[in-house]
Amino acid sequence: MKKLTIQEWNPDDRPREKLLTKGVECLSDAELLAILIGSGNAEENAVELSKRILASVNNDLNTLGRCTVNELIKQFKGVGEAKAVTIIAAVELGLRRKRFDMDKRDIIRSSKDIYLLMYPELVDKPHEELWIVLLNNANKVIGKKRIGQGGISQTVADVRLILREVILSLASGVILCHNHPSGTLKPSNEDIHLTRRTSTLLSELGTRLRDHLILTDGNYYSFADEGML
Repeated sequence: MKKLTIQEWNPDDRPREKLLTKGVECLSDAELLAILIGSGNAEENAVELSKRILASVNNDLNTLGRCTVNELIKQFKGVGEAKAVTIIAAVELGLRRKRFDMDKRDIIRSSKDIYLLMYPELVDKPHEELWIVLLNNANKVIGKKRIGQGGISQTVADVRLILREVILSLASGVILCHNHPSGTLKPSNEDIHLTRRTSTLLSELGTRLRDHLILTDGNYYSFADEGML
């Protein structure tokens, strides 16, 4: 049986025409990806290839964003450098859009607000990073900064850098945030020690450690919520 190309589909089912007539929100992730890559290979049309690419990352766009150009080229027939670059650029653009939206939510009222603010910065990292969020008296975000970066399982934190940023910004409150690429939400002994030491030193400056969040893809652990501060 002859396989139909996308051009031979009913126009209402073609991704580009579907976008134009029904709106972008009606398209699946695979259809959106198919529009980006434009064509498939000898065995698959663009939609089928896109479905296979997404299936390889369990349909998780965040995981897709962590793929490299070479990984995509080697794994998928029909994906060359141009298509691989387009895929990675598109995912990154979506992440930046999310970051822009999150940055507008600059008043911290709960641990969920912190998670939404820092999710775009930390969710895709294959290694641990430590960030601080600086707040004024009204709990408005006046800055956020990466303090340290480590390996897969831990990061080295220099509390002096945290204190320096607090002094320079005249922050009234500080929030620690770091990711666990492993997916576990349980704080390590090092996490607990860092939290207690930072809280003690900040109090001597008249600044309060408001929270410490451990972020994973889809969840978080709040030291404040758990009574650890």
